[in-house]
Amino acid sequence: MKTIFLDIFSGISGDMFIGAMLDLGVDFNQLKAELAKLGLDEFHLHAGRAERSLITGTKFDVHLEHDHAHTHDDEHDHHHDHDRDHHHGHAHEPHPVTHHQAHGEGDDPEAGHHHSGHGHSHASHGHTHSEADHTHEHEHEHEHEHVHGRTFTEIRELIGQSSLSGWVKEKAVRIFQRIATAEGRIHGQPPEQVHFHEVGAVDSIVDIVGACVALELLGKPRIVAGPVVEGTGFIRCAHGRFPIPAPATLEILAARGVPISQCEEPNELVTPTGAAILAEMAEEFGPMRQLKPARVGYGIGTRENRTRPNVLRAVLGEAVSTVASSANDWETDTITVLQTNLDDISAEVLGGFMEKALAAEALDVFHTPVQMKKNRPGVLLTVLCPEENSEKLAELILRETSAFGLRRFAAERRKLRRESKVIPTSMGPVSIKVGRLNGKVIQAAPEYESCREAAARAGVPLKQVYEEALRRYQPDGP
Repeated sequence: MKTIFLDIFSGISGDMFIGAMLDLGVDFNQLKAELAKLGLDEFHLHAGRAERSLITGTKFDVHLEHDHAHTHDDEHDHHHDHDRDHHHGHAHEPHPVTHHQAHGEGDDPEAGHHHSGHGHSHASHGHTHSEADHTHEHEHEHEHEHVHGRTFTEIRELIGQSSLSGWVKEKAVRIFQRIATAEGRIHGQPPEQVHFHEVGAVDSIVDIVGACVALELLGKPRIVAGPVVEGTGFIRCAHGRFPIPAPATLEILAARGVPISQCEEPNELVTPTGAAILAEMAEEFGPMRQLKPARVGYGIGTRENRTRPNVLRAVLGEAVSTVASSANDWETDTITVLQTNLDDISAEVLGGFMEKALAAEALDVFHTPVQMKKNRPGVLLTVLCPEENSEKLAELILRETSAFGLRRFAAERRKLRRESKVIPTSMGPVSIKVGRLNGKVIQAAPEYESCREAAARAGVPLKQVYEEALRRYQPDGP
């Protein structure tokens, strides 16, 4: 399966992600044509070659056509793409690869806003700064109030009414949903009522939608990511000094259960946009495993970091296990298996643990009768879970059962390509899960909850719904 590994050794932001995707081969003209479907008339795009710490890659910028008084940095309110800097003159690299003026003319690098990688921008109730990046702070602090934002509901409607593909719409809205949920927790509001300022600005909308478009143009590859590394120090917001990671970034990563480590770099490296893209798109987090690299791309930031290159590295390749079994088009992934042997646990405690583990996003939980030492009957408790949830569930096992230890290992899965079909029956519509291998349907199973609801409505036995749904289902062929 085509896979992209994101190396987060120096953080991630929205524009650096798009820069890395362009460096992997996304066609810039196709990207801007898709983004034009948003119907926004206030920006043009720029992508060019740039270098940080002798690493060359692609720098992506969004230039806004109004409010010349402040740069793109000031539009990141609560959501702060670290990939933005205050220096207008650095927006255009000396040797641009491509330049698109979607709406408006002019080549002046100061004609409108731009965002530039790994700068500083912050929080929704006042412009904030990484204290290491204090240049021009004073002149920008008073300008934040002029930023025009949108609510999550407005952004969702904007994306939904566009002519973008269904996949891009779904993914972009879900990324914004993650940010809105995080902001809602911070401010005690429902997500729908969260009013974005910087995240709702045009440049941030372009970043998030553009990230989804870029992945679609690459064929919707599987995304995996390395350990997430953030900087240290403080940012300054309307309510005073606040430690890095910023509140929204931390909330977004925590909601997905993504581990985060800090390094010695005295700047913010992970922004809320970058965190939300990771949380939505990445299937797992950890070291690169069994990936056959085909191409390496670098998304370039503007700021020169003190301790590490200001770049996001993306490795495009094929999972080795997929290449080895290319005769079949099944899906593959890797999950974590947690196991422990128990001979002194009550049925009630075991049942209670299973409910809690499933509520904590375990993929499956089961126990198997085993014969243990000293001829004691016991159970082998097994929990299947995504890698990012394994530590949380391992702790749950130790806290909620009688285990003194457990075993942890990775397991590869082979899965049929799945889809859902709705079948009309005399008891009402019923959903059927269909599994395909090499384009051919080889499994079909009615969904329990759908059948249960139909049986309850019609007052008939559950098995009758199952039988009729399967009888009425007609495979549509390859």
